[in-house]
Amino acid sequence: MTEQTITIKNRAGIHARPAAMLVQTTKDFKSTIFFEKGNDRINAKSIMGIITLGAAYGAEIKISAEGEDEETAVAALVRLFESKFEEE
Repeated sequence: MTEQTITIKNRAGIHARPAAMLVQTTKDFKSTIFFEKGNDRINAKSIMGIITLGAAYGAEIKISAEGEDEETAVAALVRLFESKFEEE
């Protein structure tokens, strides 16, 4: 299992557009991928799960993946978060 914790850097947090970008990215990987915030753990391939996570600016999210391409999957998702979903 590969895990990494990130902080949401885009001012708008995770809304519909970033959620769609995350789901689109996760669909390319065979690994099982989860996002965790506090006590909530959701499937990162579920757009509704991501939106209901309520991840605002400054929130910490743990990305975890398990499977044959887990390291690549986590790295790709971290890049999206680090780029602020190309919003700023």
